[in-house]
Amino acid sequence: MLDRIVIYCGLVLVTLSIRAGAANPPAKYETFAMTHQGDAARGKALFFDTAKLACGQCHSVDGRGGKVGPDLFAIGDKFGRRELIEAVLSPSASIAVGYETTIVRTRAGEVYDGVIKEATEAGVGLIGADGQLVRIPTADIEERRTSALSMMPQGLQNALTFQEFADLVDYLASLRLPETANAGQRGMPATIAELAKPVTLVPFIAPEHKFTHPVCFTPVPGADAFAVVEHETGRVWLIEKHAAGETKRLFLDAGRLMPGSHGVMCIVFHPHYASNRRYFMVDQIVERGTFVNRVLEGEAAPDLMHDSGRPRREVLRIEGSTSNHCGGGLAFGPDGYLYIGMGDTGPQQDPHGNGQNMSVLRGKMLRIDVDHHDADRAYAVPADNPFVGRSGVRPEIWATGLRNPWRYSFDPLTGDLWAGDVGQDLYEEVDIVRRGANHGWNVIEAFAPFSNQYRKDGERYAPPIFAYSRKYGVSITGGYVYRADSKSSFYGVYICGDYESKRIFALTQRDGVLEKVRQIGKSPQRIVSFEQGAKGELYLVGYEGMVYRMDFGTAKFE
Repeated sequence: MLDRIVIYCGLVLVTLSIRAGAANPPAKYETFAMTHQGDAARGKALFFDTAKLACGQCHSVDGRGGKVGPDLFAIGDKFGRRELIEAVLSPSASIAVGYETTIVRTRAGEVYDGVIKEATEAGVGLIGADGQLVRIPTADIEERRTSALSMMPQGLQNALTFQEFADLVDYLASLRLPETANAGQRGMPATIAELAKPVTLVPFIAPEHKFTHPVCFTPVPGADAFAVVEHETGRVWLIEKHAAGETKRLFLDAGRLMPGSHGVMCIVFHPHYASNRRYFMVDQIVERGTFVNRVLEGEAAPDLMHDSGRPRREVLRIEGSTSNHCGGGLAFGPDGYLYIGMGDTGPQQDPHGNGQNMSVLRGKMLRIDVDHHDADRAYAVPADNPFVGRSGVRPEIWATGLRNPWRYSFDPLTGDLWAGDVGQDLYEEVDIVRRGANHGWNVIEAFAPFSNQYRKDGERYAPPIFAYSRKYGVSITGGYVYRADSKSSFYGVYICGDYESKRIFALTQRDGVLEKVRQIGKSPQRIVSFEQGAKGELYLVGYEGMVYRMDFGTAKFE
């Protein structure tokens, strides 16, 4: 979820910006670039001019990455002109996931800042704006924190004329994925047709009940209510619908977690919640500079509408390399076991091969039994998990090779586990996650080869059902198979969306191969989650605070 971009620049710019001063406000550059045509060829020369901007010092544009800033290959597909302008003018407003500035202070009093490129038990590797990698041993680290400021200095535009700024923006907008890339892949059509009549999104909550950055929305078993998680505040709310309208009440206040972490990301209720009052949640905290994902078990009060106040029990913890790609999903399967989607945790491009390393839980789909426990665990490992008994392999693993599974669900009819897996720089993908499958990351991204570093001879990689390029979005949000109305043309169709582009997709598959995909609408807000109600109806959660019911009645999947 939440993969955004920001434009960094070289150290040369710092001097130029100070020298030029802020003679013109940023708004004037924005207005000019939005109303005047630039020249992409001149913009390219500016981009690589080491005496003018030196953008190429911190950014690659060929898809290889590896520098302090994000690779800008296909950036023109990711974002529109206005967003590119905003990224240049306000570099700290929205920093790309995995490119946050990390500040490390050593016991000797030395301070380093940069983007994390390595993160192991032995230490941290930071790459600064000068392109140099500095490795700091764990034993030497006194403090490690994330800064809200981008490494890109403010004021890039001050070194440029209005026309030069427009030229630079035009060059960035011209960086697009070639139409021939992955041509012929049935699971990744070059064009996704739009419905003539899109689905309707009906506000499900009153505007005065909107939430603060909600990330999870789920029905409460045994109660006519939905739970909503706000990841930054740590609050879980209940929305109750009744004849007179609706009621919003606080179920749990888990407390605001340390800045830089992802907070509370998901809550699920035990299948027998109405009788045992058990619920589970996943959060991310920071302990001594290390980001830790925790699966916690809580207990509700007898009325099922409030937390009991008893301390939550830690069921499972997973330490991450960085704060990024931390998964954050939970779902009970039809078998009664708890499935935990865990990302590779970064750094970008998974340089440590977490997705392919079977001795760690990162980059995996996990499956555990929370109704029993082994002698050394707060849970039991199901005996039919695919890797039970294998030396050097974590038995909790159900499937591997995932980058960041952001929202997944089970088809109530077939039992298939559908997941949206957030991509690196070029593609987003939808998978059906099956027992023992390897979905390829970081050897494969969608249908394309990515790296041979962790490739294993004879290993088979399960291809996605569907993938799309930056032309259609930058961060997949997994959804649900629609099963509410058997007479609907959408019955049996998988619904998902893109967080940033706000596009809503619908697709069908047969034997693991894409049959048809359509864009069925656009959300008013960024799509952070979907949910299925007790009768199979579908809901969409907007990150800006609203929840919508999806009305398929007037649309047709054709």
